Amino acid sequence: MNTSYTPIAKGLHWLMAVLILGLLALGIYMHDLPLSPQKLELYSWHKWAGVTVFLLVWLRLAWRVTHQPPALPTAMSPLMRGLAHVGHAALYGLMIAIPLSGWLMSSAKGFQTVWFGVLPIPDLLSRDKELGHLLQEIHEVLNWLLMLTLAGHVGAALWHHLVLKDDTLRRMR
Repeated sequence: MNTSYTPIAKGLHWLMAVLILGLLALGIYMHDLPLSPQKLELYSWHKWAGVTVFLLVWLRLAWRVTHQPPALPTAMSPLMRGLAHVGHAALYGLMIAIPLSGWLMSSAKGFQTVWFGVLPIPDLLSRDKELGHLLQEIHEVLNWLLMLTLAGHVGAALWHHLVLKDDTLRRMR
């Protein structure tokens, strides 16, 4: 029986963890900066990294579908198993919804994303200032939900490792 994730799954997990934490920190930092060339550059980096996460989550989902993850510990109660599945589904959903909401917001605000300054990403919406502001609020709320979900994810991993002393965390190392 497989008790650990594949090296590809581990690499994608930790790469995305670093990218997402960086995106969250950058998003919080740049949000209230005054308009300047530096702020515009930070927004470009944020959008480039967001597009990258959006692409990586699809790669990660394809890998997960084609490579069975290790089973959850047998000692886990049905409630804990259910919460683990709901938490993972929420993380995947947010990793798709957040970049998508950012892309839609940029489109509605009239700021096309050009991935790494080279590849123009098509706008999904026509310019609409009101819709852009609504999508900005949605993007922010989804990010707060992600931070809460990540706190639960990390907390559960540490609980398993430090309190229950099972191999849940070691499966992803």
